[in-house]
Amino acid sequence: MRRLSTVELMLLTTIGLWSLNLTVSRYILTHGFQPLAYAAGRYGLAVVVIVALALTLERSVRIESRDLGLVAAAAALVYVNQIGFVYALEKSSASVLGLILGATPIFAALAGLVLRTESLPPRFWAGALLSFGGVALVALGSGGTLSGDLGGVLLGVLTAATWAGYSMLVVPLMRRYSATRISGTVLAVAWVPIALTAAPQLSDQDWGLGWEVWVLFLFATLGPLVLTNELWFRSLDRIGPARATLAANLQPFLASAIAVVLLSESLGPLELAGGVLIAAGIFAARRRGVSAPPSE
Repeated sequence: MRRLSTVELMLLTTIGLWSLNLTVSRYILTHGFQPLAYAAGRYGLAVVVIVALALTLERSVRIESRDLGLVAAAAALVYVNQIGFVYALEKSSASVLGLILGATPIFAALAGLVLRTESLPPRFWAGALLSFGGVALVALGSGGTLSGDLGGVLLGVLTAATWAGYSMLVVPLMRRYSATRISGTVLAVAWVPIALTAAPQLSDQDWGLGWEVWVLFLFATLGPLVLTNELWFRSLDRIGPARATLAANLQPFLASAIAVVLLSESLGPLELAGGVLIAAGIFAARRRGVSAPPSE
């Protein structure tokens, strides 16, 4: 039996933590934490940890002036991603959001097309249509009608699209800086607008949430955010975002299964059919492959 490579282990660890994070964050948001207060607190703690690591390991978090535009663009995508993420979890379920995030590889390829780092064959477009059809089925199944839970589904799509774009933008930065330095810088810049947007909720937040919520908050910060950022960046550097995001095909079903077991959520026939279509679309798009941007 073939042993898993280092990059495969990093991706599997990342995907496992991300999958569990949907359930953990959903629990936190339904047990007293307001969405923006959660995002601001979580990212604030993550920035402190990652910047401390960068300063300890490298003695600097300096980014060259020529790369500040990329850092700002990546931080803007992280900001939108987190707003979409917390409100998608508030309005929808962890299992539904997990299925929708399965479309991330399609968005990564489309982002590569815009940035001219991807060459997309005709088969890709057939796969994209299948995946987006699956998202539509998930929307119908989760709300009964397109208007029922459409807000949460659209925010889930926004979360997938912004994460894919973010993954594409950081590839050039990986050629010049470490994963720790990029994470510390990008997340620090992104935290500022997150905190400003969250100010009303932070001032109104009841912080007496119980030890269980705070333990899960620490896990959601140190595992699915701090550790996975490091592992994800290193994976991107080795195999490129197109192949790295394709490896995330396992996440929607793993995340949904965890949410069903731990949160007693349920998935209807339409939602399950949508998940299958999303996976089939990604498989169809992958068969002939899309070219990954070069990594050094």
